[in-house]
Order: sequence, then C-alpha cells, then structure tokens
Amino acid sequence: MTADHRPPMSKADYVYSVLLEEIRTARIPGGTALRAGAVARRLGVSVTPVREALRRLEKDRLISYEAHHGATVVELGDDALEEFYGLRAVVEGLGARLAAARITAGELAWLRDLHASMARDAEAGRHDRLGERSRDFHLRITDIGGPAFLGQQARAVRNSFPVPAAASQWLDPGQARRHLDAHAGVLAALERGDGEAAERVMAGHVREAGEYRRNA
Repeated sequence: MTADHRPPMSKADYVYSVLLEEIRTARIPGGTALRAGAVARRLGVSVTPVREALRRLEKDRLISYEAHHGATVVELGDDALEEFYGLRAVVEGLGARLAAARITAGELAWLRDLHASMARDAEAGRHDRLGERSRDFHLRITDIGGPAFLGQQARAVRNSFPVPAAASQWLDPGQARRHLDAHAGVLAALERGDGEAAERVMAGHVREAGEYRRNA
C-alpha cells in the first residue's frame, strides 16, 4: 500500500499517537493522572477512542490503573534506566551487526548525509535539532538490519522511557561530539561490512549514553 493510499488514522489511533508522543518526550511527566474526559475535550474527540488509546498505553506499560485514581503515567526509577539502556544496547547493537551485511549504497548514502547534516548543526551550535535526528539515525540502522522484528522492538523500547527535550544529551556540546564520533565509527563499520565492529561500536555508544544519564 503506497503512502497516498493509506487508510485514514482512526480517532483512537490519533489519541494514542498524541499521548504516546507527549509521554515519550515527558511533556506529560510520570505520575500524571490521565482523565479520559479531560483528554477527550482537549483533543476534540469522544471518550470512547480515548479509553481505547489508554488501554493500548497500559499494554505498552506506559500507564497504570489504580483504584479510585484511574489512569496514571508510570514513573520509572534508576533500575528502569539501567534496563532501558542495556536493552537498547542489545537491540540496536544487533541491528547494526545485521545491517552491515544488508545495507545498500543508497541507504549508506542517506545515513552519511544525515550524519553530515548533524555535524554541521553541532558545529553551528544548533544542538536542539540533534536529539530527534539521532533517533532517526539509530532506528534507520535497526530497520535495515532487522526489518521483520528489530525495528519495531527498538521503537517499543525507546518509547518506554520518557526523555524530556530539555534533558537531551545532545544539548551538551562535549557529549554531542562524542556521540557524533560514535556515529562516524558505526558508519565506517557499515561501509566495510564489518558487522562485529558495527555491533561493538553501537552497543558501546548506547551504554556510554546510559552511564552519562545515570551520572547526571
């Protein structure tokens, strides 16, 4: 099915996508109560699609239900942070290893263009642009390596741990430089077709990000 012939997004899908993005970026922080009626009024829909979206978010373990309190955004602690980066390192590292054997010249060129654009933005001090584009970089590699399962799993893992835009590691110029160097290392390994190196660099890069977050 082409992009021009996709079915329209249902109201439940719309509510789910909005709430997922707001939770993922911590615009709705952990511990926040989600009232179906209030969400419905804000998004201009009835309560029914909101309830369906909340059930999906509960299945994603992003919200929980408590007696007399209703739906509440889950608060995650240090143990969850360690698990989050550890799981990302495994999934995205495997994606990079598999991608080394499957990547096409066009896909590699796309990643190199994205990396070059990110480097230019970092040099110009436009660090606020880098976080989401780094997400694109990582997920694109995982999609190439594991189009059947890994890409979907990588998104699910990333969506499970909210990171406020203001807390992005890419806002730290020194950390941004280290991340870009790691991306360059992953690209070099992919170009050589060296899956072992691609996995090692990607997994190490993610674990280093986790260590930085824990220390912060």
